[in-house]
Formats: sequence, C-alpha cells, structure tokens
Amino acid sequence: MSEVVYTVSQVNGYISKIFESEVLLKGISISGEITNASQSGSAIYFNIKDDQSMLACVCFDTKSIDIIKNGAQVLVTGSFNYYAKGGKLTFIVRSITNYGEGLLYKKFLELKDKLSKEGLFNPEFKKPIPKYVKRIGVVSSNTGAVIQDIINITTRRNDSVDIVLYPVKVQGIGAEEQIVKGIEFFSNYDSVDVVIVARGGGSFEDLMPFNTEVVARSAFNCKKPLVSAVGHETDFTIIDFVADLRAPTPSAAAELCVFEKEAEIEKNISTIKYLYDLIENRANANHKDMINNIKKVTNIVSSKIDSITDKLTASLKNIVSYVTNIYKTKEVQISSNIKLLKSLSPDSIINRGYAKLVNNGNIVMSAKNVQANDELEIIVKDGKIVSVVKEIK
Repeated sequence: MSEVVYTVSQVNGYISKIFESEVLLKGISISGEITNASQSGSAIYFNIKDDQSMLACVCFDTKSIDIIKNGAQVLVTGSFNYYAKGGKLTFIVRSITNYGEGLLYKKFLELKDKLSKEGLFNPEFKKPIPKYVKRIGVVSSNTGAVIQDIINITTRRNDSVDIVLYPVKVQGIGAEEQIVKGIEFFSNYDSVDVVIVARGGGSFEDLMPFNTEVVARSAFNCKKPLVSAVGHETDFTIIDFVADLRAPTPSAAAELCVFEKEAEIEKNISTIKYLYDLIENRANANHKDMINNIKKVTNIVSSKIDSITDKLTASLKNIVSYVTNIYKTKEVQISSNIKLLKSLSPDSIINRGYAKLVNNGNIVMSAKNVQANDELEIIVKDGKIVSVVKEIK
C-alpha cells in the first residue's frame, strides 16, 4: 500500500477552502477581552481571549480604534480567514462593540447603593455654593472644549473671577487617581471658593473614573463646596450624587457658580437710589411738621397777646423771633444736608470729573496698592480707561 505525501501548500490550501466553504463560520459574533492590540497602517491587530483560549483578530475599520483597547470587553462580528501562505488562522472583524457595559452598570448600581446607605448622598451634608465666588478651582483636562467653555462663561458673566486649573486625565488607566489628587489639592487651597470637577460627554466606560469609590469619597470629604459637571445632561455618575451641586454640563456649572457682575452693579445702584429717596422724603416730612408746629405756637401766642401787658407782649415777640430763627436755621441745615447727600452719590462724584481706579478688581486706596507695570482700570462717567503704571512717586 503506497503512502500519499502532500506538500505544505496543498494542506494549507485544503484547510483554507474548508474555512471558505463553511457557512457556520461566516458572520458570527464572539465575545472576549482584548489583548496585544497594535496598529499597522489601516489595519488594527489584536487578540481576544477568555479564561481558557485566545483568538487572533484583525480589523480594517480605523474608526474602531477607540474601542480596541487592551482590557476592554468587546463583541466582535465577522468571519474566519485561513491564510494559506503563512498557515495562520485569523478572525476578520467587520464590526466591534463594547460588551462589558452590563457588568460595569451592575458595579455602578452596587457602589451607588453602598454609598447611599452610608449617607454620602444625604442633603444635610451638602455645602451651599457661595453667592459671591472670587476664585474657582477646576479639576479637568487641560485640552478640549470643557475648560474653554468654563472660561468663556465665567469671563462673560464676571471678568473679575479667577480660574485655577488642575489638569488631569478624565478617562483611562490612572484617571481616578489624578482626579482624587486634584480634588484634595483644592480642598486644602484656601484661596479657592468652590471646586468644579468637569469633563465632556462620553460612553459609560469613558465616564467610569467618576463612578469609582475613591473619587466619590474624595468629593465627599472635600472641604470646599464641590460642583459635579460630568458628561451631558442625561449622564449620571456617582460623583453627581456625592457632590454639593450637580450641573448638567460644564458650561452650566460656570453659570451656577459665577454671579453676574453687571446685574449686581445695577442692584447696588438701585439700593443707593432707594436710600437717597427715603432720606429725602423723611427730610421733607420733618420740614412740614416743623412748619405746622411753628404755626400752632404762633396762633397760641397771638390769642394771648390781647390779655397780657405790654411787657409780656414784648417778651412774646422775642419768643416768636427766637422760634423763627430756629426754624430758619433748621431749614438751612436740612437744605444743606440734602445738597450734601446729592453730592455724595457715586454718580455725582464721577460726573464732577473724578475717577475710580481699580487694580485687579480692587479699588486703589493708596499708592501702596499699586506697583510698576500694573494694569489699572480708570472708571470715568462715560466709560473705562485701561492704563499701565509707569512710575510710582
């Protein structure tokens, strides 16, 4: 009996045809954990594995690069290909999706339930956001639109509010440790009035650093009021429940923390005008009462003139003269006080040619408050002048 001998090419070609003709191996879906991911040109090579086996895969869709990360639980759909020349079996991936979100969401609910039972979400632990914030600490990425949105909204509402950024990773390995360090930094930074922890939208997995216990406890223990602004309005993370205030977006966080400067100025002006009118009305009322009282005294004195002697008549005239002098003196004083009040109003002072100097949001009261090269705002009746200090004498 003769023995049949095959070449390597024949065997590999035969195996390749088996995989090409096997319908059950086409368009199937496989779940596993990604490992050994790398990219070469337009091809992304990686393995998927479970606790017993491993399978080589290749994907030519570069749009999937954000999903293909070592350690990610995925579901790949495609067909097998046996490369006859190299004798290698590869799974050609046509589509790939995250497959571990169910487990992640389960862990999210378990942690939420645990922290809720410990009381970390209770309203009595929520610190109020200060009405007049002067400096904001932001824990976020130093790239992207989030920090720019916060800066733009803050500057538009009140350009005297400072922003201090602690740059961190907002997703991926090590992100939660950096976020914790940022919160702890601002917790002990006396010059900050409120802390905003922010990032843009993303998948449930992208937001996982904000669903960790270490970040939640760090936010709860923060000594400063903390605002969570993570993801979009429909996204909810653990830090949202622990924070003193949850903002639907990073831009909304800036809106909630920063008071509107122009509105506050208008409010103060209205208060000053109200007080001025009140004082003026009181002064006018006192003036009328004084006139009425003098008339009463005069009538009483006049009714008794006929029944007294010439000496008493002279005395009464002296009294009338004395009272009249007092009235005139008081009238002059009241008129002087009204003029003084009008002259002391902020608008009146500036309209007379005076100006208000402001250095970095503070009114300049002395030459000691200014240094060379400081940029000053000179506020006059019809606008604002920005100047740089050349010399102090």
